[in-house]
Amino acid sequence: MVKSKTKSKAKVEAKKEESSGMSLDDAFSGDDDVEYAKPKPAKKKKVEEDDEDFEEEEVSVSSGEEIVIDVVASKPVAQIKKGDKITVDNKVLEVDSHYVLIEHETTKEMAIELFDPKTDKDYQIRYFSDQVETSLEVYELKEILYSKLDVKRVEW
Repeated sequence: MVKSKTKSKAKVEAKKEESSGMSLDDAFSGDDDVEYAKPKPAKKKKVEEDDEDFEEEEVSVSSGEEIVIDVVASKPVAQIKKGDKITVDNKVLEVDSHYVLIEHETTKEMAIELFDPKTDKDYQIRYFSDQVETSLEVYELKEILYSKLDVKRVEW
């Protein structure tokens, strides 16, 4: 009986060595001279014709271009609640909800859910609670994803 246990252990060890494959260093050695594709430049696309007030922007990480949005506030952003009206580039939207997306150590990442009562399209304003004017971004819901919009003015 003792012999069968030692044989089975030896077989298990042999199988482990066979199935382990090669190391990561061996698998990726020799690819030092490989050149990877360059990232595509940022593009601007016009959104649907009936939505001429908005222009979609694809933002590239390397662009470094900062878009400044003119914010006109009649009350503090923290006081915005369901039913309030927010104007985004002359388009009047209604607030559906205002909530915390992510709570960071010293600040909160906030979201204001909006909809257009005329077209029933959904929008979202995102900002950081400690830097509203510089971090404000506007998005439009398309299918299941939010696309960033290039807007000039937001009023509430």
